[in-house]
Amino acid sequence: MSTRQPLLEVEDLTTTFSTDNGELTAVDGVDFSVDEGETVCIVGESGSGKTVATESVTRIVKEPPGRVRGSVRFKSRDLLEMSEPELREIRGYEIAHIFQNPQEAMNHCYTVGWQIVEALQIHRDVSDEEARAKAIDLMDKVGIANASSRFDDYPHEFSGGQKQRVMIAMALVGDPDLLIADEPTTALDVTVQAQILRLLDDLQEEFDMGILFVTHDLGVVAEIADRIVVMYAGKVMERGDVLDIFERPAHPYTQQLLNCLPEIGGKKGGIPGTLPDPLDPPDGCRFAPRCEHAVDACVTGDQPEEIEVNPGQRASCVHYRPGRDDSVVRDGIPDSTADGEEVSSADD
Repeated sequence: MSTRQPLLEVEDLTTTFSTDNGELTAVDGVDFSVDEGETVCIVGESGSGKTVATESVTRIVKEPPGRVRGSVRFKSRDLLEMSEPELREIRGYEIAHIFQNPQEAMNHCYTVGWQIVEALQIHRDVSDEEARAKAIDLMDKVGIANASSRFDDYPHEFSGGQKQRVMIAMALVGDPDLLIADEPTTALDVTVQAQILRLLDDLQEEFDMGILFVTHDLGVVAEIADRIVVMYAGKVMERGDVLDIFERPAHPYTQQLLNCLPEIGGKKGGIPGTLPDPLDPPDGCRFAPRCEHAVDACVTGDQPEEIEVNPGQRASCVHYRPGRDDSVVRDGIPDSTADGEEVSSADD
């Protein structure tokens, strides 16, 4: 039995933006949670609302034009009910962000060491000497070779992978309980990407952090996730343990994402069609206009409720409703028999 405790609990998270053309809904009633020491990956195509959802957690979404509603409980305290001064005590300290483009996140007018020291002294009352020693220790911890001699170097003197390591060091200044990593390996080559993922895994074990990891790359997810939340057009399509999602994907959108992986399907050109207009989303399931299994029930009403398809695995799809035949969407998807052998639920 797991002894993990809930660290972050998000319920009915909705984030909208006022635009000249009307109200845009980027995140629409999303739920997810992260336990202590757990890695939860939010996956989906660009534009699915992943980044906005995680930025809404710590309210770094600019308000206005943005507006964040729902419940975001961190260690049982609702972040959406906090004043800005209260939130500043948590943001960047107990909850830290790593953003996807370190090139833009760093200030190229200041040395790397100075920027880490600044982040430290915002949250801790330490002398310059103590801050420098801690910054060098963090640089060393994230794998910056010759950290003490690199302290006074400028960002342009670091490679892309090294800059990302520096950003991770800056995120660790407060020994955070929750690390939110938004596409932190997107701009890196596969070798450096693997190094960063191993580093995050090692740091998680050392600091016992929860990690909320945002990515469109399911190959990355397979390396690090405990649980997966699949988002599409601001809604959750499916959620479950990483093995269940990869071995028995339930929602047609999840299946399509997996089919795009070279080692599985390698579908050229990705998923046909485009995401719906967030200013005017379709009725019913958001994915229905692109889904080969869509029926009349898929295009009316609201997004289908999530239904448990395996213990701990839920999908928002009408084909799993009582009385319907879920083999329609599970055709050819591996499933498990009672004795644990994998079989196809239907002939190809």
